[in-house]
This record gives sequence, C-alpha cells and structure tokens, in this order.
Amino acid sequence: MAAPPSRPLCLITGASSGIGAELARVFAAHGWDLALTARRADRLEALAAQLAAAHGCEAFGIVADLGEAGAADAILQAVAARGRVVSGLVNNAGYGLPARFVASAWPDQARMLQVMLTAVCELTHKCAPGMAERKFGRILNVASLAGLLPGSPGQTLYAPIKGFLVSLSETLNVELRRDGVHVTALCPGLTYTEFHDVNHTRRRIEKLTPKWLWQDPESVAQAGYAALEANRPVCVTGLANQALALLGRLTPDRLALELTAGAYGKRS
Repeated sequence: MAAPPSRPLCLITGASSGIGAELARVFAAHGWDLALTARRADRLEALAAQLAAAHGCEAFGIVADLGEAGAADAILQAVAARGRVVSGLVNNAGYGLPARFVASAWPDQARMLQVMLTAVCELTHKCAPGMAERKFGRILNVASLAGLLPGSPGQTLYAPIKGFLVSLSETLNVELRRDGVHVTALCPGLTYTEFHDVNHTRRRIEKLTPKWLWQDPESVAQAGYAALEANRPVCVTGLANQALALLGRLTPDRLALELTAGAYGKRS
C-alpha cells in the first residue's frame, strides 16, 4: 500500500452537527485536512475555524444541498478549485421521514433517496477511482443499525436505504482493498444528535427505549474511524447494538416481521 499524503483531504457530508461534526474532529486529530459540506454556512464556518485552530489543519466549508441534482459535482469542483483531491470520503448526510409510505408525498420520498442513496453513490463513484489510482483512500458510509434489522413501519425507506449502504460498503471493501482503499459501513443505533429533534420524534422514542441503548456521537465517531483504519467492512457500535444486530440475523424473517408489526400496532 502506498503511503498516504502528508495531509490528505477528507470530504465529509452532513458535517455541521452530530456524528458528522464528531467525525470531522476525529479525522482532524489524526492528521487530515477537511472539506466540510452541509446546508448551514454558519455552522460549517465555525467548525472549520475551530478545527484549523486546534489541529493546524486546512479546513473549509462548502455549502451545498445534496437533495439538488448537480450538488455532488459542485462540491467536487469546489475542492478542485483549491488544488486538492479527495483522499477520504465520509457519506454522513441523512435524516428521517417519519410517515407511513402511502400517506407521504412522493417528492419527499424522492428527496430522501437523492440525499441518502443517489448522492452517496455519485460521490463514491467519482472519488474512488482517484483513490485507487493513488493507492490510498478511505470511504466511510454512515449507515445504521436499522439497516441490519427487520423493516419498521413509519420509516419505510430509511431502513432499506441504510441496508443498501451496508451491502454497498461490503462489496466495495472487497473490490478496492487491493488498491489501498478502505471502505466501511458505520452502523450506530440510537445516538444523541439532532436527528430525532428535526423529525420531532425524540420524546416518543425516548419513552419507548431505555437510556442504556443510547450512545454519544463522540464514541460513535471514534469507533467508526478505528474500524475504517482497520478496513472492517461493517462496524456496529456498542455491545447492545451488536447483540441486537446478531439477534436480527438469527431470528427467522417471518417471526421478526410479526414481532415488528405487533410492536408497531401497540405504538399506533
């Protein structure tokens, strides 16, 4: 494997808060420069300035909305305009859409697919060849424990998208390992971020789940970075989540779906 550049650049989507911001801190602490992208310019600028001061790295924000066609190209053009190439890619941008599939508007579902699936594939497809050519690269896809468990009504596309990211990461891990490119799917469970505040489900979720199931974004980010460096295809964070993932794999599909349907009925 070729040696990494002295200060390689990592592009992180959804970097303005939560797991994305914590991953930015972890990468900066390990000698990476950073291109941070999200929709909130003020938060990106503040985080970039903080990390540059703390770690002596180059860090800059790129305001972009991955829900818009052409956003991936605009982001990569902004990176290239600075004379940089992407050696690390963290596909973290995402959100929940808590509504029954048949009761939600298709444009909302289509936007979710664009942000969390199409943009991930596009950025990966456009960054991975350069990484392979240079014989060094890191790709971290932030998936979810939900992608390893039976489908849950009310988050109809979320779990399938995250399951796709797990499978994509596993396949790319095999395809690119000889090229010095590490690929990992990070699968956290419940994490204290803005995720449940944005979709107004925090109060309900916290009532239904014990506190010991929740993790802080700092520990999730640390686990994800360590797994990526070790080139582990999938990283499920926390012992409780690992047990749930194992249980999900061992439980027969029909029984798992019946249990999920029963639990959903009680919450409705």
